[in-house]
Formats: sequence, C-alpha cells, structure tokens
Amino acid sequence: MMIESQIGEHLIANNLKQFLLVLSVSLGVATLPQIFSWFRQIPYTLLLVIVGLCLAIANVRLVTLSPGLILLIFLPPLLFEAAWNLHWKELKKDFLPICLYAIFGVVISILGVAIGLNQLAGLSLTTALLIGASLSATDPVSVTALFRELGVGKRLVTLMEGESLFNDGMAVVAFGFLVALPLGNAELGFQPILIEFCTVVGIGVAVGSLIGFGISYLTQRFDLPMVEQSLTLVSAYGTYLIIEDLGGSGVIGVVTVGLILGNFGSRIGMNPRTRIIVSEFWEFLAFFVNSIVFLLIGDQIRFASLGENIQIILITVIAMIVMRGLALYILSLVSTNITKTEISLPEQTILWWGGLRGSVSIALALSVPTIIPERDKIIATVFGVVLFTLLVQGLTIKPLLQKLNLLGDSGLREQYLELVARNIALERVLRHLQADQRPGIDPEFYRYQETLIKGEINDLQEKTAKLQDDYPNLRDFCAEQFRSELLAIEADTYAEFVRSGRLNKELAPMLQNVLQDGKQTER
Repeated sequence: MMIESQIGEHLIANNLKQFLLVLSVSLGVATLPQIFSWFRQIPYTLLLVIVGLCLAIANVRLVTLSPGLILLIFLPPLLFEAAWNLHWKELKKDFLPICLYAIFGVVISILGVAIGLNQLAGLSLTTALLIGASLSATDPVSVTALFRELGVGKRLVTLMEGESLFNDGMAVVAFGFLVALPLGNAELGFQPILIEFCTVVGIGVAVGSLIGFGISYLTQRFDLPMVEQSLTLVSAYGTYLIIEDLGGSGVIGVVTVGLILGNFGSRIGMNPRTRIIVSEFWEFLAFFVNSIVFLLIGDQIRFASLGENIQIILITVIAMIVMRGLALYILSLVSTNITKTEISLPEQTILWWGGLRGSVSIALALSVPTIIPERDKIIATVFGVVLFTLLVQGLTIKPLLQKLNLLGDSGLREQYLELVARNIALERVLRHLQADQRPGIDPEFYRYQETLIKGEINDLQEKTAKLQDDYPNLRDFCAEQFRSELLAIEADTYAEFVRSGRLNKELAPMLQNVLQDGKQTER
C-alpha cells in the first residue's frame, strides 16, 4: 500500500511538472509580440503552433496528447465559452445556413474526402471514411480564437462560430458511427443512421436544456458571484460527462448549456457585476486552454510519419478544400433562396478558406481503435492536414480578409482607446499637479512640468482627431464607448444605493436593463 501511494505521488508530481512546463512555454510565447514587434503580424494561436513545431524539430515532447485529454479536459470549456458569447439574436438570423453547413456540409465533406482517397490514393473505404469524418468539422478551438483576434465582422463571426460549434457535434456523431461499422456495432442504412443521429443529438439537446434552465432558475435564488461562476464551470464539464454516459453527444450538450446560460440564465439570474465576473473568468479560461492546445498540436507532429504519407496528405488536402468550397457555395445558394437573405460572395469565400481543423480532428483520429487497420496512416494524415490548415490557411486568412475588405477595425479601435486612456491619465496628472503645490519645491519646476503635460495632451488630442478624420467609422465607436461609460456610471450609482440600503435588491432588473441597453448599442 505504501509503495502504491508513493508511485501515485510520483505520477502526480511528474504530471504537475509537465503541466507547468507547458504553461511556462505558452505564456513565454504570449510575451514575444510585446518584445519583438514583428511577431504581432502572426495571430497568437498560430504563433503557438509554430513554436510547438520548433520544439518538435528539436524532438522536445512536452506532453503526449490523447483523445481523453482533448475531449474531456480541453474541449468542454472551449465549447462553453464560445457558446456563452454567441448571441442568440444574431444566431437566430442565420440559423438556417448554419444548420445547412453543420449537417449537410459535414456529410458532403466526409463523402468527398472518402471517395477521393479511395479512388486516387487506393485506401480502403473504411480508412478513407474515418479520415473524412475526422476532418469533416471546422474546429471551434481554432476558428473562434483566430477570428476574434483578427476582429472580423459580427455576422461573419456568428456564421463561422455557429457552424463550427454545431458541425463539431455532427462530426463526432458521424465518426462514432463509422468507427462502430467495422467493429460490427452498427448497421449501415439510412434508417439506422437517422435513428442513431436523432437519438444522440436529442439526448444532448434535452439534457443540456434541462441543466441549462435548471441552473438559470437556481441562480435567481441567490447573488453569490463566486458560486455562480463555479456553477458554470461544473455545468460545462458535468454536462459533457453525463450526456456521454447516457449515450448522447456531449459536444451538443455543452453548446446547448452555454447558449442557454449565456443568453437566458445570465439575464434572469445574474446581476450585471456577476455576469461581468463570469464572462471574464471564461475569457481567461479560454485563453489558458487555447494556449496549451495550440502549442501541443505543433509539438505532437512526427515529421517522419508525415513524410511517409505525404501523397495521401496532399490528396486529402485538395479533396477537403474542394468539397468544402462546393458545399459552402451550394448550401449558401439554397439558404439565400429560402430565407431571401444573401450571404455575400466575399463572406462565402472566407467561410470556405477559414475552415481550419484542429484539436477535435486530432482527438478523433487518436481515438481510432488499435484493431482498425491502417490506424497509424489515419493519424498521420489527420495531423498533416491539420498542420496545413493552421499554417497555410491560418496565416493567409488575414491577407484574404484585407483583400476582400472584410477585416474588422479592431486595431484602429485599440489605437483609439490607447490614445483616450493616455489623454485621461495625463489630465488627471495635470489636475493633481495644479492642486498639490508642496512647500520646498521650486515653482518653476511646477510650471515646467505643467507645460510638458499640456504639450503631450495637445499632441494626443491632435492624433485622436486625425484618426477620427481618417477613419470616420471610428466616430460611431467613440459614441458607443461614451454611452457605455454613461451607462456604467448609472449602474454604479444604483449599486451604491443598494449597498447603502436606500434601495432593495429588486433593483436588479433595472440594472440588467441598463447593461442590456449597453450591449445592444455595442452590437
């Protein structure tokens, strides 16, 4: 018993050391753009992949990726965070094209890749189908992180995030069915496939809805930010585990819970301060997990295996890109004819080229049973394709967005906010300098400092005015920011009255309306 205890302690200590090493490298990469300005041209997530590749070239393996590590540890919080921030009003507007992409797009991708590999690479149909299923879904881990970082327009982000969240679940369901076929655990045919799909998705939606609405009404009974924050974390992991045990899709369940809590539960059960605390917590957790995931994807590459299967990888890449383009343009046309709401050709092009693959594809490939023939070939092909999408498509998506005039103005907004912050800070310094005339300090020193500060303030105001003149769209953003500040002052005043006992807790709906007005203005 003593020996087993010592072995367990040793494993825990070793795992902790590995975790801290991965985290240290990830955070080190995060500081590179601040030290070397050139690195700011590369999205942070892709920079992590490149650093991971460098470690792989040096044969430094930080941690061995496993399907359990990705699907059980990494995926639930990333899915939940993306769904929490996905506004239902925006999602509802494009729900039809998202569903078309997520369902029929996955089917077209699987069949197209499988036929291409079977006919051109000579792979067995089983192997080809498993590769197609592993690569059929755009990965929310990759897509949401990249698009948010680039500041893409709201509708395009909603389309991409919505598709990636829903088709992720569809791909997992399809993969599970295709793995069960050669093992004799599933029956090929339209009716059994439809029944299996409806069962898995239905369990995910039903249980996810039950948990989401249950927690929503539970949080109405108390106002404890830390408890409510913890409940969201438990709901993300708990929902996934419970639904998987029941035979449903944990991915669909987590997305359902995230959508309900983000769009309903946080509105009726959380005051504005709690919602901000919970949102910031999930923003941190997503950054934390993304940092680890992308680094490990690059670090797990086996170059010898990629070289042996380079022909299959190239065929898969071509088939995947062609079939995604075919599916997107056809399904977008169908959606436009039904809803009469057009998805522009530039937006379709970005949706096509921005269909990156990532950790989910790798997790599915690694979860192929060892008794399946050509398992190593499946894993190598999936890793090679994922690497291509992240590096080639990922690094070229920004120039393509610029070329199509779809890149957001997040960089300009950040520059503007920095100028405003510096201006406010210097004005506060000036007021303090004028109010605090300390004995023993030469008056000339005060006048000199005042002149310097006023000069810097004038310079900042000129830069701000020039930025607004050069980019008129910033004027709307300036108005939105100022309105948000006014709403924040109003909400803080109400909160002060509540704390002092001059108003009761039933003011929470008023505060919620204030926050909701601000959110609608920003959108």
